[in-house]
Amino acid sequence: MASDRLEVPEKIDSRHPAAERKDPGLTPWAIKGELVLNCNCTVFCPCVVSLGKHAPTEGHCQTWGGVRIDSGHYGDEDLSGLNIGLLIEIPGMMSRGNWKAAVFIDDRASHAAYEALVKIFSGQARGTTGLFSVLVGEFLGAERQPVSYVNDGKNRHITVGKKIQGTVFPVEGKDKDQEVVITNTEYWMGPDITVATASKGRVRAFGRVWDFEGRSAEICQIDWHGPK
Repeated sequence: MASDRLEVPEKIDSRHPAAERKDPGLTPWAIKGELVLNCNCTVFCPCVVSLGKHAPTEGHCQTWGGVRIDSGHYGDEDLSGLNIGLLIEIPGMMSRGNWKAAVFIDDRASHAAYEALVKIFSGQARGTTGLFSVLVGEFLGAERQPVSYVNDGKNRHITVGKKIQGTVFPVEGKDKDQEVVITNTEYWMGPDITVATASKGRVRAFGRVWDFEGRSAEICQIDWHGPK
């Protein structure tokens, strides 16, 4: 029986063979700065040292975060000086996936920077954050918001419009002048994680109403890049 599908000729590429082919998934990018997370774990998050092989202390993970980009780019687009808010929900062990996630992009970002940051924080840009494209089963969305990230020397104050209000600070060790740091980990966000807690951690976004005051937090210097 003859098929009634029309054979469409392959689109002709008239560009010179040496011309650059731009693939959005291959655009070089990099971000350096600081990240904080505050989750519902009652003690320091087990995911850091177990690499997601140990369940969160409450059996599931609810997390908000903030990222301060000190320097960064996506291709030729400068990302330096922008801030990001995050919301992540994980039903069990981190490594088993089925995450839900949302990202809040600094409202100072240009259109190109906004699009670039959505690609980076959804995993589309591959590289360090590429695992999001594997582990996140539902991307709740991206929104422009006024995102403030202030470090007063100890406390990190993060505000994402009316969605997130948080303050995170390092826990004290024996030497009050030294932070308690878990070093040389294989944690994807960064190898050295400062143990912290939250004095404020309120979320009102995407139907979530959370308050993680006094719960686990992390502070991490980040050096992320892609696409490899």
